[in-house]
Amino acid sequence: MTSCGCFECICGIEPCSMGVVITCREYAGITPLGMTFSEMASMTGGGVQTPGFMGHGKHYIASHKFLKAEGGVGRLVWLPKELKDQIRDKLNETAKDMYGIDNFADMVADETNCASGDPEELLAYLSEVGHPVLSMDPLDI
Repeated sequence: MTSCGCFECICGIEPCSMGVVITCREYAGITPLGMTFSEMASMTGGGVQTPGFMGHGKHYIASHKFLKAEGGVGRLVWLPKELKDQIRDKLNETAKDMYGIDNFADMVADETNCASGDPEELLAYLSEVGHPVLSMDPLDI
C-alpha cells in the first residue's frame, strides 16, 4: 500500500509479537518499534511502498475492516495512550463484536505500561493481560 504522507497514523508490524504498533502525529515518543512517528513517516510516505508499514486515519483503527486479512484489531498491541483514549469506546465495541472480548483497549499496551521500546517488555505485558495476538497464526512476512 502506498501513502502520500498526509496520514494521521502509521502502523507497523512488531515482529516479536506478530502484532501491530500504531503511532500518531501528536505522539513525540519512541514506539516499541524503536522509531518515532517522523522516522516511520519517512519510510511510509511519498508514495513509496514499505512492507510492514501503512499510513491511515485515526478512526479507521476501530473499524471492522482494519487489517481484516491479518486478523483485525486483535493484532493491535500498542498505541499512544492519548490515541487509545480517543478511540477506546469504538475499539472496545469492535473487539466485542469480532472476538467476544470485553475492554479490549485495556489489553493494548501504551507508553504508561510499556515505555522502554523493549520487545520483551511488550511481550510480558501482552502475556499478563492475555492478549489475543498471542494465539493468532503468525503473519506471513
